[in-house]
Parts: sequence; C-alpha cells; structure tokens
Amino acid sequence: MQKASNGPRPGSQPAVQADRRGGRTVSRQVLADHVYEELLASLMDGRLEPGAAVSIDGTARELDVSPTPVREALARLEHTGMVRRVALKGYRVAPVFTREDFAELMEARLAIEPVNARLACARLTPQRFAELEQAVEDLKSAPRGPSFSEYKDYLEADERFHQLIAQQTGNQFMVSAYAALGGQVQRFRLFGGVGITDAENAIAEHQSVLDALSTGDPEKAAAAMADHVQRVRERAMADAPVD
Repeated sequence: MQKASNGPRPGSQPAVQADRRGGRTVSRQVLADHVYEELLASLMDGRLEPGAAVSIDGTARELDVSPTPVREALARLEHTGMVRRVALKGYRVAPVFTREDFAELMEARLAIEPVNARLACARLTPQRFAELEQAVEDLKSAPRGPSFSEYKDYLEADERFHQLIAQQTGNQFMVSAYAALGGQVQRFRLFGGVGITDAENAIAEHQSVLDALSTGDPEKAAAAMADHVQRVRERAMADAPVD
C-alpha cells in the first residue's frame, strides 16, 4: 500500500496561498477577485490607457501577490473585452469602442434583450420579480460619484437586472447570447467617457421595464426593454467623441 502524500501533486496549484501583505492565508479566488477589482478600477478610471501594456509580474509586485491571481484576473478581463492578449507581447488594454463597434453591440442588444424580456415575462415567478425589484432599488440607492469605486455598485445592479431577465427566459441559448454581450458592459461604459452620466434616465427606464413585467404582458415587456436599449444607444452616441 502506498503512503498518502502530505503535499500537493507536482504541478498542481494550491487552493490557498499566503497573502504576503499580512502573512494571512487566503484562497486563490479571493486574491484573483481582489486583483480583478484593482485592475478594473484602474481601467474604468482611465489610469490604464488604451494600448498600454499590463505586466503580470509588475502588477503582482504592485499588489503584493503572486503572478497566479494576476493571470486569472487578466483572463476574466479579457472575457469582458477590457484587455487583449497579444502573442509574444502579453496583455494590453483594449482600444475604446469605435462608433461602429458600439453600433454593432447595440444592434445585437436590440435583437436579444427585448426577446429576453418577452420570454421572462411569460415565465416570471414572484421570487424572480422580487429580485428584479431589488435590483432597481439598488440602482436608485447606489452612489454615483466620479470614480469607479463610487459607482461600481450602480453598474453591478444594472448588470444584475439584465442578467436576471436573461436567466428567467429558461433558454440556455438566450442566456449564453446575453452573456456574450454582457461581458462587454464595462468596455461599453468607457465609450461615452469615464463615469455615469445617464443614471436618472436609465433608472426610470429600468422601472418602466419592471412595471411592464408586472403586467404579465410579454409584448409590453419587450417594448419597454427595446425602448430602454434604444435610448441608451442614443445617449451614448450623443456623448461619445467622433472617431
């Protein structure tokens, strides 16, 4: 009988690692989440500019972590479109959406999100409606200061509202289609400049979608969502710089 090994298998990644800042032992996921939030804040605040290189080792030293959570955080950011991995060059900050990029994204949202609202309305449960109500309340109460740390809760509530509707479709392909779009939400926010400039309008539109869902009429829900997405497009295009 072989003796049980007391250590990790060669080449395996430990589930936890020491956080050198205080000698604490924390999970890799917690460290990766921390690095992700720090990098995202730098991107959203404009401290990391489009085209800038993002060094794994340099970021690890700056945040006092190992390279592993930095790699994991950058992989997540790559999914959102905020950074790109360039062969032999590592990660670089992605360019801001062009007007054409943004128009294509919003065209896709108009094709998908009203359908999501229609399907979700037909299958809405009291529990899911309560979750949507909470998302709208969180939107209303979230701070909206100029820095990312002051408006990230607003973005989270906004994205949660749309995700909940997608999930309520009960259609795995619609959920996947929305996820592909939702991953671009942070990059989209930079299209019209840093910060939140349309909160009052957006909150009113989310409330209108919620009210339409409450009627149980799928067509009203679809129309309210289409109106919201169209208005978001109009506001962003008006605020965005000319290419």
